[in-house]
Amino acid sequence: MTLDARAENVLKNLVETYIQEGQPVGSRTLSKLPQLDVSSATVRNVMADLEELGLIKSPHTSAGRIPTAQGYRLFVDSMIKASPMTNATVTELRERFNNESDPETLIAHASDLLSDLSRFAGVVVLPNHATARFHQIEFLRLSDTRVLAILVTEDGRVQNRVLPTADKFTEAELIEAANFFNSRYKGNSLDAVRRLLIEDMHHDNDQMHRLNRTAMQAASRVISEEEASQKNKDVVLSGEQKLLDVPDLCQIETLQRLFDAFKTKRDLLDLLDRSLKAEGVSVFIGEESGYSALGECSVIASPYEVDGKVLGTLGVVGPTRMAYSDVISVVDVTAKLLSQALTLSARA
Repeated sequence: MTLDARAENVLKNLVETYIQEGQPVGSRTLSKLPQLDVSSATVRNVMADLEELGLIKSPHTSAGRIPTAQGYRLFVDSMIKASPMTNATVTELRERFNNESDPETLIAHASDLLSDLSRFAGVVVLPNHATARFHQIEFLRLSDTRVLAILVTEDGRVQNRVLPTADKFTEAELIEAANFFNSRYKGNSLDAVRRLLIEDMHHDNDQMHRLNRTAMQAASRVISEEEASQKNKDVVLSGEQKLLDVPDLCQIETLQRLFDAFKTKRDLLDLLDRSLKAEGVSVFIGEESGYSALGECSVIASPYEVDGKVLGTLGVVGPTRMAYSDVISVVDVTAKLLSQALTLSARA
């Protein structure tokens, strides 16, 4: 949809005024703004046209108007630019990531940061563990009957499992077993490694060294246990309680639907997955999401990556009445900082 310059100016100022004040905006209020420089009657006529186009609406019998989801969409798409953060602020935020190297801790920091800066709910979708790529495994002898298996993925995550063994292995034998496994499966996704393991063990024969069989069996157990432990760790959510203080979301029914969505995660995951292949920041406004629970909310999301490969998405969930330019900048900068920190962690 395109508007003439006057209508665009009226809509832009109406949205900005409503975002700032939270009250329906009347023609008299807008006509007093120096950047419009038109009469109240002219503003009324333009507002009537905007209402007919479905860009603004009257919430009740008041003479004031508020933006619709369609009005917000036009505002976000063509009337704003992200508010850049100062270099000092970006440096301060980067330091919060630089002090950590554990990927899960970095992701938790990102979720907290999104919530703190936006004052809404911050969310990070964890990398799909089944598609994480295997980097290496190490076996360390703890005793005659116990071995520590250390699994490392290409995105830098490290998982440890203590495994019982029927045989006694020397340190040299465990290194040989790890080298065999790493040379055979490195670079495959964990899901693919698990399938290959099943196939290889199915075709096992007496010629295969007992160390190699042990490596396969141990690694298969580590991967299976890790996949099971990740099933309920697909989303990191922070600051959802802050939405209780948002006037626009004060209806009990609205909050109930929203917190049910946070609890089940399904709708939220589906929505955030849509931004995986997007370049930069995606904005979903109100009913655009397709989910009634998010009908009064906007979700601003961006993918994050390691070495140029997209791993997941992060974003902010808040009311449709939000300072979009500020929140878009928060999401964009956080995604870049998390990507940088995870890349450094993976290379360490």
